[in-house]
Amino acid sequence: MSDWSTLLEVGGPLAALGGGAAYTRARHPGVYWPTVGLPISAVRLLCSYGSVMEACGLTVQPSRLRALAVTATTRREVRPVPPRRGIIRPTSTGLRVRLRLAPGQEPADVAASAERLRHAWGVHAVYVRDVKPGVVELRLVGFDVLSNVRMPRKAGGGLLKVPVALREDALAFVRDYRTIPHQLTLGATLSGKSMYLRHLVTGLAQQSVALVGIDCKRGVELAPFAPRLSALATDPQQAAELLPVLVREMEDRYDLIKARQGIAPDAQDEEITSDIWGLPEHERPVPVVLFVDEIAELFLVATKKDEERRDEMVTQLIRLAQLGRAAGIYLEVCGQRFGAELGKGATMLRAQLTGRVCHRVNDEASAKMALGDIAPEAVFAACAIAPERPGLAVAGDTSGGWSRIRTPFLSLANAAAVCRETAHLVPDLPALASFRPAVPLRPTDAPASLLKPASITE
Repeated sequence: MSDWSTLLEVGGPLAALGGGAAYTRARHPGVYWPTVGLPISAVRLLCSYGSVMEACGLTVQPSRLRALAVTATTRREVRPVPPRRGIIRPTSTGLRVRLRLAPGQEPADVAASAERLRHAWGVHAVYVRDVKPGVVELRLVGFDVLSNVRMPRKAGGGLLKVPVALREDALAFVRDYRTIPHQLTLGATLSGKSMYLRHLVTGLAQQSVALVGIDCKRGVELAPFAPRLSALATDPQQAAELLPVLVREMEDRYDLIKARQGIAPDAQDEEITSDIWGLPEHERPVPVVLFVDEIAELFLVATKKDEERRDEMVTQLIRLAQLGRAAGIYLEVCGQRFGAELGKGATMLRAQLTGRVCHRVNDEASAKMALGDIAPEAVFAACAIAPERPGLAVAGDTSGGWSRIRTPFLSLANAAAVCRETAHLVPDLPALASFRPAVPLRPTDAPASLLKPASITE
């Protein structure tokens, strides 16, 4: 009987602790990691670092001087040397550690062994980043951060920089228009494309930026943001009228830049510029971001007249994509499919869109349209996105790099509220004044009646 009592006294708390840890790990990984997962993974890394590096082929033979010193002082067998490990830095989602590569190694050698390191140290993923020549950083992620997205506190925002999603390595995905001026975002219905667009609009709404929208779905996507928009077109006819105005605005800005380039003999070197960002702040025009939702609607035609209008709009979009960056005009093109079958000019326009974000799509061809020409290996990752994970996407650019990202939830009501609160930031652009959307008045409480109801008596 005493044995059973001892077993219950000792085993009961241990079973409860183990069960609680397993439940927390499955349901609340953000709580499990700093309390249990981080200490265990740190101990594994410290205790097995040398043997794991040797098993992964990341060790080299020591120098002759070191081999002679080891033999003379300890008379032990000279073992291969792993990369020198730095201090382990814990984070809320994992660990970071820097490695100084041994002579003859390169960052690609460590990146090729990332999957082995993940299993050896019991973490969710391992990512390798090149810090400087001879030094790489291992970023160990303890759990799937994309299952429940929580944006980091320091996301690195700024003018024309919007932290819009979370990357799979627990870093913020920042949409930087100064670095990547134009972007193509594809996604099927209910894939999270609209959520991505909401974060972009609300992030830019709080900055000194002019927002222009073309939403050929009768404005159902962009109309809630009307208080913050400088212009809005809700059908192809209105878009055909708006795009020439943007092209003329771009040409006027080029004239302003050319006037600045009429360099006087006493002008300073820093006053010479080839874009609006080199202009003095009091002369610099406000940046313009053009959102085009459902780009395919601009390409679809039914009559010969519609075809001529389509060709004009596509030409103007291509001009904005080719020349808009220097004038401070940026494109954000969204749709479900975007390929050569849309019509003349589609491929040329897509080639000007440096950034690519592909949500869940209905077929492999759509993923190839977005990512096939910049990162072929990312096509398979985009095709593997499950329908039950809306907001998950693959982001890439023309440099060939790509990563999985996921946008946190943002309700349409909250996004519209941000646009209402920032309506005073709408810049004064006379050329777009006629396209400014009408903002309906918000309903208020019904006024109290001045008539007193008469009492009814029998």
